[in-house]
Amino acid sequence: MRKLTILILCVTMSVFNALGQKKTLDKVAAVVGNGIILNSDIEREYDNYLLQGNQPNLSVKCQVLQQLLTQKLLAQQAVIDSVIVKDDDVDNELDRRMRSYIQRSGGQDKLEAFLGKSIIQYKDEMRPDMREQMTAQRMQQKITEKISVTPQDVKNYFNSIPKDSLPSINKEVEIAQIVFDPKLTREEKQVYRDKAEALRDRIKKGEDFATLATLYSQDPGSAPAGGDLGFADRSTFVKEFAAMAFKLKPGELSPVFETDFGFHFLQVIERRGEQVHVRHILIVPEITQASLDRTKIRADSIYNLIKTMKLDFSNAASQFSDDKETKYNGGMLLNAEDVQNRSTFIPTDKLDPQIALAIDTMKVGSISKPALFTAQQTNKKSYKILYLKSKTDAHKANLAQDYPKLKDAAAESKTNKTVSEWFEKRRKETFINIDPEYQTCDQLKTWVTTTASAQSK
Repeated sequence: MRKLTILILCVTMSVFNALGQKKTLDKVAAVVGNGIILNSDIEREYDNYLLQGNQPNLSVKCQVLQQLLTQKLLAQQAVIDSVIVKDDDVDNELDRRMRSYIQRSGGQDKLEAFLGKSIIQYKDEMRPDMREQMTAQRMQQKITEKISVTPQDVKNYFNSIPKDSLPSINKEVEIAQIVFDPKLTREEKQVYRDKAEALRDRIKKGEDFATLATLYSQDPGSAPAGGDLGFADRSTFVKEFAAMAFKLKPGELSPVFETDFGFHFLQVIERRGEQVHVRHILIVPEITQASLDRTKIRADSIYNLIKTMKLDFSNAASQFSDDKETKYNGGMLLNAEDVQNRSTFIPTDKLDPQIALAIDTMKVGSISKPALFTAQQTNKKSYKILYLKSKTDAHKANLAQDYPKLKDAAAESKTNKTVSEWFEKRRKETFINIDPEYQTCDQLKTWVTTTASAQSK
């Protein structure tokens, strides 16, 4: 089964129509130094924009051309500076994007039908531009790699913000958790394994797989499609599912097996190299009251060890928590909007409402008794012990409380300034000509002005 809940996403009919429109004859849309940008380059990137699930919007083509102009300048400088991207890196990124497009389109066959060509052909067409994109990214990283931010830079940045324009910082908290998931005994699970085995036997005796999947499978994403998951590679599935899917021959029916999602059996429909087309039926075990009671006893025992200081919270999380995302960092929850910096400061309005309610009356440094929580999206139940590490009231930004945030903002400002100055210099030094069709784009007016000045030199 897919690592996240499997959703077979359909591209809207407006996107189908946009992809199916007949393209105009190719022409040169822009010249940048010794490189050209074709109208077909813009159309291909626009198609990629649509394949990401966006609504048709022809004004996006102006943004696409601006990105391609930027990309050309960076890539041409990369040649001078010997910035190289390996073939394997290009292929890996192409594969990653294709997986995303295939999922959004509802399968490889549907994507190929929309594109009017095979995935292999499309990847071959995209490869040169993908290499240029990645080379441009590496070049931009090189331009900014030596940027550093000192405490004085942060102070100067803060002082440059008008006092009446200082950003408001919401109330924030730092929270750690220990999660206890209910676990069924072998006997409790057997009921659900038997149900999966019974469905498998019915298929072996001649009943239709797709019909039974639609009626009985508990995978909400694939059940309406008769259990069909389309083409996917190993990385798309959890390891137990991938091992079974890639072991069988086309037409073979797997035995019933267990993953974190429940009991499955699958059938391989087709293999294409490192991709496999399968369908499956999933039976999800239901948590019993007995399993919840056992979990509560376990959670209470760990809570008592922490409260009597026989075990500290961080060690308890690493040893006993069932949440893989937090157990190895002391149970600390991360800000979903700032995962890159691994920020533990979370605005209270972004918290799970159940957790927000639980910590509302807690004091900093306190630990909550085990309580039952229900996940909003999956309805999964678990007991949690919470630790409120810190709490910061809403306030206007200041250096004392918000130095890390201001440092990030100062670094971003310095980076943007460095990149802007580099582009301004390169535009003035590079011959750039843009087709009149695109010279009306607002974001390209500076490029057009630069073009005129470059041609006059």
